[in-house]
Amino acid sequence: MENLVTSAESVSFNNTENAFKGKTNAELNRAYWLFKLIGNSTLVKLGAKLSPIALKVGFKSLFKKTIYKQFVGGETIVDCKQTVASLAKYNIGTILDYSVEGKESEHDFENCFNETIEAITMAKNNNHISFCVFKVTGMARFALLEKVSAGAELSNSEEKEWEKVQNRVEMICEASHNSNQAIFIDAEESWIQPAIDFLAIKNMALFNKEKVIVYNTYQLYRHDRLDFLKQNTQTAILKGYKIGAKLVRGAYMEKERARAIQKNYPSPIQANKNATDDDYNAALNYCIENINNIALCAGTHNEDSSKLLVNAIRLKNISFNHPHIYFSQLLGMSDHISFNLSLSGYNVAKYVPYGPIAEVMPYLIRRAQENTSVKGQTGRELSLIINEKNRRKLN
Repeated sequence: MENLVTSAESVSFNNTENAFKGKTNAELNRAYWLFKLIGNSTLVKLGAKLSPIALKVGFKSLFKKTIYKQFVGGETIVDCKQTVASLAKYNIGTILDYSVEGKESEHDFENCFNETIEAITMAKNNNHISFCVFKVTGMARFALLEKVSAGAELSNSEEKEWEKVQNRVEMICEASHNSNQAIFIDAEESWIQPAIDFLAIKNMALFNKEKVIVYNTYQLYRHDRLDFLKQNTQTAILKGYKIGAKLVRGAYMEKERARAIQKNYPSPIQANKNATDDDYNAALNYCIENINNIALCAGTHNEDSSKLLVNAIRLKNISFNHPHIYFSQLLGMSDHISFNLSLSGYNVAKYVPYGPIAEVMPYLIRRAQENTSVKGQTGRELSLIINEKNRRKLN
């Protein structure tokens, strides 16, 4: 295991030797070409449309060796063991994510439930798996969640269906509690999020009394989420449980804005990126101010937000590896943040999605779109990779 750097002041996101310690020259070259391609918005849009067809006509092997290998742990939970071990060598934990979503049949819901339980079991016996995660749309019909979120009256059959969803989510959270294994409930589209928030808050109240096991996800590109986090925290304090808060900027911006225009209602998305950044950073500070009542996972590829959190930890004289504070980035992205923080003694965990290639494709497409839509993201990744390639040549 790598030796830790002991001073927070030594954290530098420009240190490419640390950032790419876990990559061979071949892997670095693959990342270079992938980010070159992802940087082309036209190619990304074309790829989003053509990838399902390409998989059907025999390009599975190409996907598996390129974009899939960069951003995904494997097709099965067993496949992920090598990735978990590789990250652990550099003091980085894993967030195990069966990245299947948007299902509609009971068979699929049961399969996703069983996979999540299996992930919790695997994590219980592996200290390097920091968190597990699931999407509620892997276990419930989208239309049902939409109806519940809108407060619409449910039919008798829908009431039973909703009860089954609640039971599944509670069984997952109970299994996590019994295994002493923290679990994230992912955020999704705003028009189904109230149902997801209900499930998350209900299970935080049940299982977060002594230790934070269940985390809800707060998408700060929504202008109402900072206040929602504060309300949740005050309620939790009054009722005697703790909040698990995974903070992200968000992943459905274009879809959210398009739907708001189509249905003629005010967009839930912030007016601009600065407003999103301001709320995200304010949420970080709020969590640090309430660190005894909130366990925080800062899911961000933003260097300024990461530095802000580092400085807040230092100013409050909080231990670098405080169990209530984690930094998190996606597998295959922002290694300059993940590795430099982990080697400086901070808690870091990488999101490691897994699942069949065709099933994980929506996740991969969102990652590609995220890179093209976030100003400077791909350019920053590329410049760091180029710097490291040049450094290795000189050495």
